[in-house]
Amino acid sequence: MTPRIGMMLASTVDNTSVVVVRWAAGDQEVTCGGLPMIDPTQVDSVPQGPRDPRHSTGGTLLGKRYASEDGTVELLCTKPGSGTLAVGGVPLVVKSAKPLPASD
Repeated sequence: MTPRIGMMLASTVDNTSVVVVRWAAGDQEVTCGGLPMIDPTQVDSVPQGPRDPRHSTGGTLLGKRYASEDGTVELLCTKPGSGTLAVGGVPLVVKSAKPLPASD
């Protein structure tokens, strides 16, 4: 499944839910806790699966944006959880705010 801008994705290992803000990574898989995220509108209930301990280090925080190093992917967390978000096996990092210019 190729994510589209505005698409909601839900984790299958915890309560994490995200919205796709930017996607230019082609047909890559978004994972949370090591397992693929799914479109919550396509299933009745989100199945719970075992989490990969290697992908459970940081968790997700409500309202934070997670981005790839190259800037091709950006996800907005709408429900927090304990799994780590990744695209193509590479963990996403919390996007920091851009500093404002000095007002001398």
